[in-house]
Amino acid sequence: MIQITTGDTGLKQALHGVLMALDRPEPALKAMGELVLEFTKQRFELSQDPYGVPWEKNRPSTLAALLGSHPKNRTSKGKVSARGARLLAGRKPLIGKSKSLSKTFRWKVIGQAVEIRSIMKYSAMQQFGGKKADFPHLWGDIPARPFFVDASRGLPSPLEASIVRVLQDAILGFPR
Repeated sequence: MIQITTGDTGLKQALHGVLMALDRPEPALKAMGELVLEFTKQRFELSQDPYGVPWEKNRPSTLAALLGSHPKNRTSKGKVSARGARLLAGRKPLIGKSKSLSKTFRWKVIGQAVEIRSIMKYSAMQQFGGKKADFPHLWGDIPARPFFVDASRGLPSPLEASIVRVLQDAILGFPR
């Protein structure tokens, strides 16, 4: 499990004050959880981190392992077959056959906060990267491809704006 807690981003104190003023903060917190969950899933569709930086493309070792997953991915002479070319075309980083990593995020209200996490054991390796020297079972180094917000950088502007709208709706009494 990976857990990231945002630091004091300026929004934190204001958020706490607004939630304390609400009679029932749970609906606003749940709406924020859904927003962050969808924002995180979008990282996989866009192949970029929360701040718009494109993820590093798949390494040759990853593509070679993918080609090796079926004998018809190569011709009898060892070249990439038409089937193999289709398999590689548009292959996005972090999107495997099952697409598990991109689909297994959960959110949970804890007191006056929302926790977003991945239930996949390897999510931290994908978020932060790793070296083969530290993890011998890997076929190569894994570059960091962040999908969660970086606490030290704060919330990306589009996500922050969406959260502010949720809070405005909560203050004005609009259901979400």
